[in-house]
Amino acid sequence: MKAAAELYYTGCEDHHYQPHFLDACTLCQRTLAHNHDIFMYRGDTPFCSQECRQEQIEMDEANERKWKIASSKRSSRTKTETPTTKESDANKAVRNGTVAVA
Repeated sequence: MKAAAELYYTGCEDHHYQPHFLDACTLCQRTLAHNHDIFMYRGDTPFCSQECRQEQIEMDEANERKWKIASSKRSSRTKTETPTTKESDANKAVRNGTVAVA
């Protein structure tokens, strides 16, 4: 049996293979071939074709639109709730004074 150091230097290390981020298309997982174009998106996201890249862009834009709609609904709810909260605070009675305990 070989020592761990020998296995490392011969390329047979016991650790799992960690693929490089340019090994496969992010969307369809097709292997990215050497000497072929790689289509990048948002800096470090590789795609095998313009079609895969465009599909990812469209999915991201749809998710962003959903997020903006949800965010605007939350902010409009907050705006409508704020005046009612202030009105109920104005109707509260507050007593000021000193309390002595013996």
